Amino acid sequence: MEIGAVLVLVLFLAFVVLATVATVRTVRRVRLTVARSTAQARRVVEDSRLRARRYTVIGPAATLAQLRLDLRASIDGTSAALEAGHGEDPSLSEAVALFGRLNDQARALDSELKLLEREPDRTRLAERLPALTERAHRITRAADSLRWAAHDRARRFADDELTALSRDIELEADALRHWTPAAAADPGPEPAPRLRKSPGPAGAPSQAERLPEPEPPAE
Repeated sequence: MEIGAVLVLVLFLAFVVLATVATVRTVRRVRLTVARSTAQARRVVEDSRLRARRYTVIGPAATLAQLRLDLRASIDGTSAALEAGHGEDPSLSEAVALFGRLNDQARALDSELKLLEREPDRTRLAERLPALTERAHRITRAADSLRWAAHDRARRFADDELTALSRDIELEADALRHWTPAAAADPGPEPAPRLRKSPGPAGAPSQAERLPEPEPPAE
């Protein structure tokens, strides 16, 4: 009886632990999903605001909005290209690591540009704008270089695979076009000609059955 009670208690505790772990994992997944969705929603709102600001303001403020849009577009495109290629090509690991460092630079610059949007001193903003523009262009050129290299590598692999596949298909097609007709059945050896029997006198053997007479011995 005591052993049965202990087993029931152990099973109950195991069930409680498993349920707790499953609940914690579910909560974490929900939080990550909500955080990701919130970040995406904020990004969409921010991009829409920058596009509108690009056409509603003039001067350095419009330039800042355009810089942020170009920077984000370049970083997002490069991130998508590397993520898509890294799953099939492990050699892109170094490029992914370099892009991570470049992305940190882009985020820092984007935060700096965002702060400058509220800068009341337009003269100060105009003075800093050339250096910020050059910095943004350096980041976008580096991101574009990684993205184009990833595209070229993926296209080269696809071309090589297509070339090999086309060659194999041509070989198979040639093999299908050359067939050997079925060999005719061997008729076997020709039958020996049958001797025609000529009728002889009654009671005498036929010519086909008549044997040659032996020659007399020489004296």
